[in-house]
Amino acid sequence: MTISSNIRVLVVDDHPIVRTGLTTMLDSEPGLEPLGEAKTGVEAIAQFQTLQPDITLMDLRLPELSGVEAITAILKEFPDARIIILTTYDSDEDIYRGLKAGARGYLLKDADRGEILDAIRSVYGGKKHIPATVGAKLVERMNAPQLSEREIDVLKMLAKGKNNQLIGTALSITEGTVKFHVNNILSKLGVRDRTQAVIVAFQRGIASP
Repeated sequence: MTISSNIRVLVVDDHPIVRTGLTTMLDSEPGLEPLGEAKTGVEAIAQFQTLQPDITLMDLRLPELSGVEAITAILKEFPDARIIILTTYDSDEDIYRGLKAGARGYLLKDADRGEILDAIRSVYGGKKHIPATVGAKLVERMNAPQLSEREIDVLKMLAKGKNNQLIGTALSITEGTVKFHVNNILSKLGVRDRTQAVIVAFQRGIASP
């Protein structure tokens, strides 16, 4: 990364007010420099390639490419990239996927100014920044039985109200195979029926209402 007297920060968020607020905060803090902004996952990758910031503040829910997809793409090309997730979402799945993708920090947008600045400096110094509440949810998620990619696909369709036949058609599998996956999902999530499975999917961030 480019050597600078300041910690150079790229801000990625699809809300203009959030980007402006973060940029203003960074600009007023000695030792920090707002280097650029991006409002989509695709822009985030392009801006990182061009600017190569010291720290990137990355939202999770972005147009075109998700934050997790953008993080994955950036780290594939720049393995030493220091990325901090700054999001409104604290669901188990979001935390797990974000940190698994390679983010070095996870902050919620209701974090105060001091915590955000501490996280930037800490991650720049080579450390990770994961608040206790986020860490607890991550441990819970990691200890839970893991759904396969296919089971996640089926669960997302259950959340959309699809029946076995429609799910089978969409995924090019038989209704019997769909039923098999559904039974596995219920067992792994520890729930009795599809409705409860969908509720858990919403709670964990596997699917969106």
